[in-house]
Amino acid sequence: MVTHFKRAKRLKNIKPSGIRRFFTLAQEMPDVISLSIGEPDFTPPKHALKAAEQAAKEGKTHYTPTNGIPELREALAQKANHDYGLSYDPESEILITVGGTEAIFLALIGLINPGYEVLIPNPGFVCYKPSVLLAGGVPVYLPLLEENEFKPSADDVTSLITDKSRVIILNYPNNPTGTVLSYHEVAALADAAVERDLIVISDEVYEKIIYDDAKHYCLATFPGMRERTLVVNSFSKTYAMTGLRVGYVYGSKELLSPLWLAHQFVVACVNGPAQYTALAALKGTQDFVKEVVREFDMRRHLVYKRVNEIEGFSCVLPKGAFYVFPNIKAFGMSSKEFAEFLLKEARVSVAPGSSFGSYGEGYIRISYATSYEKLEEALDRIEEAVKKIR
Repeated sequence: MVTHFKRAKRLKNIKPSGIRRFFTLAQEMPDVISLSIGEPDFTPPKHALKAAEQAAKEGKTHYTPTNGIPELREALAQKANHDYGLSYDPESEILITVGGTEAIFLALIGLINPGYEVLIPNPGFVCYKPSVLLAGGVPVYLPLLEENEFKPSADDVTSLITDKSRVIILNYPNNPTGTVLSYHEVAALADAAVERDLIVISDEVYEKIIYDDAKHYCLATFPGMRERTLVVNSFSKTYAMTGLRVGYVYGSKELLSPLWLAHQFVVACVNGPAQYTALAALKGTQDFVKEVVREFDMRRHLVYKRVNEIEGFSCVLPKGAFYVFPNIKAFGMSSKEFAEFLLKEARVSVAPGSSFGSYGEGYIRISYATSYEKLEEALDRIEEAVKKIR
């Protein structure tokens, strides 16, 4: 027994993920339909999986360059030029990371000093706050309110900025709300970042999963933003490759070099065969992505319609990602209590809104990244279970 053991003080305010807690509970219970985790239920494109097999057969299982295999970085440079009209040097301005989450963590470790303030969306993705705290920063919450369609305004941002503000994290399409910003809304946020000299971590991992007339606008394309923006993306959601953990980040050499430095000592490099899988997914036909988005769109309309038909729920129609974020305040429970109730009484696992921040309280996140049939069954169960509350 280690008599004087104490965990590091930097972990004092770090709490386990509420999403993972409910996902784990669901795995341990029989007949549970899990709508708590953001993982597409599709198999990655066949040509990408064949590339992984081929890479393994050819012995491409050794260390790769720290910043990623050259072919993948070159393909990503071409993607940035095609999608955004931006030019990034594959040698110094693109870094392959272990998912988008490592990129975000590296950015904070590499760019902020203890005591620096980082603006983060609330509700927002669960890794933002812990990553800021582990880097020694101070999280400052940018409230996303239902009455504003969960969108921040430039005034919201500028009102929170102090002389200690260093970074702002933005995430659109948004997790957990599914919100997408218009061109003018992104432009206003970009102007605020330039005016107040903020570095922006733009989490754009859901960029391809958008619906209706919505469009995705890369933050780095706006005037004055390329040199101050780290664009974080991933193959996880677009190509259903969550377990392969291949992400990437675009940025100027000045911004990216601190991430590269930390990355080489944290992981050395990303899994080699996984990088070749990502390369094949990116360079091959994109029909897979179109088909997946069409299927998600059908599920989106199903969940939105059914949730709003259940007394006590109200829900905004999301324009991106694969989540709905319904208001459950009418049930008189905390979001954690309500999620626990649904798990016990309906055998349906959802994520409590409080897992995403204090402004997520009173909401739950439902992921529709599972089959249409399972969603129908889950919603039937939820509708029946909440009758017990009323």
